[in-house]
Amino acid sequence: MTRAVVLLSGGLDSAVALAIAREQVGAGGCFAISFDYGQRHGHELAAARRVAGRLGVASERHVVVRVGLDAIGGSALTDTRIEVPKGRGAGGAGGAGEMAHGVPVTYVPARNLVFLSCAAGFAETVGASRLYIGVNAVDYSGYPDCRSEFIEAFERAANLGTKAGVEALARGEVGGALRVCVPLVRMSKAAIIRRGAELGVDFALTHSCYDPVVRDEQALACGRCDSCVIRRRGFEEAGVRDTTRYA
Repeated sequence: MTRAVVLLSGGLDSAVALAIAREQVGAGGCFAISFDYGQRHGHELAAARRVAGRLGVASERHVVVRVGLDAIGGSALTDTRIEVPKGRGAGGAGGAGEMAHGVPVTYVPARNLVFLSCAAGFAETVGASRLYIGVNAVDYSGYPDCRSEFIEAFERAANLGTKAGVEALARGEVGGALRVCVPLVRMSKAAIIRRGAELGVDFALTHSCYDPVVRDEQALACGRCDSCVIRRRGFEEAGVRDTTRYA
């Protein structure tokens, strides 16, 4: 059986990535890895557990790794002293408007590099040959670690830096033992939402907001951060009902 490790943040994109992995390798072949990295939107971890359970990933196949990226700082997502941008325009279809200009303060230095490295290690321990990550280079906020060039470079590095990878290369297996799958990288947010709906993703279980408002222990989306703006526009363009709970 082919096994896959899915990076599961609890957000919309990672939920759809998990649903695609489940379709391709089966629920029994899917493992999930989430990260408590000191993010201010830590409620996404509860969302990750809900999504994993709904999509058939048993709790023993879902690990949460503590990575203290808040100790490094430099991001509005890990340092509450830095304000999360609000009310920025998302532009038209296929564009990011104001969000396309430079790398925003919500960029977390080396986040996907660290996450993928941990996921590659997890994949090696469970015998998985695929990593799935829901990065997207169309409707995104300018993050350099969401681009295909980065993913391709990481895949090469992982196969050169793991036991499974170098043994596969020694056997003459082209590309090595590990493949990094980015099924959403060229899709618009609307297309991602439509694909998720086709695969039965319950978007109400997901959490995308960078700066949620907590009421009665419930995390409500602010509706104005970059992530909320892109998410809301995606549902509108997809023609799918938005079940997000906004403050």
